[in-house]
Amino acid sequence: METLKEKSSKKKSASKATSKYTREISFEPADAVEEAPRVVDGHKRDGEAAWEQSLRPQRFDDYAGQTRVKEKLKVFVEAAKGRDEALDHILISGPPGLGKTTLATIIANEMGVDIKTTSGPALDKKGDLAAILTGLKPNSVLFIDEIHRLNRVVEEYLYSAMEDYYIDIVTGEGLGARSMKFQLVPFTLIGATTRAGLLNAPFRDRFGIVERLSFYDRPTLTSILMRSAELLGTKINEGGAGEIAKRCRGTPRIANRLLKRVRDYAQVKGNGVITEDLANYALDQLEVDHLGLDDMDRKILSLIHEKFAGGPVGIETLSAALSEEKDTLEEVYEPFLIQEGLLQKTPRGRIVTALAKEHLEGLSQ
Repeated sequence: METLKEKSSKKKSASKATSKYTREISFEPADAVEEAPRVVDGHKRDGEAAWEQSLRPQRFDDYAGQTRVKEKLKVFVEAAKGRDEALDHILISGPPGLGKTTLATIIANEMGVDIKTTSGPALDKKGDLAAILTGLKPNSVLFIDEIHRLNRVVEEYLYSAMEDYYIDIVTGEGLGARSMKFQLVPFTLIGATTRAGLLNAPFRDRFGIVERLSFYDRPTLTSILMRSAELLGTKINEGGAGEIAKRCRGTPRIANRLLKRVRDYAQVKGNGVITEDLANYALDQLEVDHLGLDDMDRKILSLIHEKFAGGPVGIETLSAALSEEKDTLEEVYEPFLIQEGLLQKTPRGRIVTALAKEHLEGLSQ
């Protein structure tokens, strides 16, 4: 039998043989721990609001990408301005980080009106919404982020406000309660959602303009990164911007986040200029590979490939093996892997594709 020392030696040797992106993975269940925010997560973080605002375009002409959506919105805005009317209510859907909030701000700027920003979870009661609606100026914009998370009671309270510009305000209690109609000024509601399917059909139908944002291509992301680097006072060449664009999952928010981190490496490990080689080195250190996958993405694919012979494997089994919540796997990690053709969902479970196997084998060489 092997001694403990011999077993330990073999384990260390196997660990050294792993690639620069892969570590020895334990697939045994463990107590769940709170993980650090992922650098490739498209959701907004609390501490990013200030620098995101500094990079955010303020006009349609500065907004790169989403050409089809942008051109239609330009027409709608110009028509509304020409009639001196409030723009129709707008619902913008799409994955996080693609510019839904930015578009809402641009629309308000192009209309020359005020914008009031809030979020679905923040509007917990009808009174919260009533306070905002009664304070709006004519033709102004009310932007509600994560609108799919609105309380159902608050959502229904919006129906009359959106259609006829009035709300019912109840005063008093019990038998002495009275309902009064309060007339609102014309306004534009812009709702942003990552999950349009969660909105009730009657609510969704009240939006006159419904648009969906798509992921960005590399040339567009490269131009966005060049602009962001200039605003940040960072030197970058097209090769460096292209390398970051290749690994940012088609998402401007992730691209700008990676740019900030690569900028640190350029300052400390280079001469302050982000070149293709420097960007490649920095992103390797950040463990973001050339497909935009991070450590957890590769761990999911490796688990199915190595431990379950490529699948199929059920989501419950994956959840137990990775010590990760099932909902988190389905809502956070799987969508991008499926979108990139690395993972398939079948009635029997998850299967890694030939592309995923090729990618994993390439990393191990």
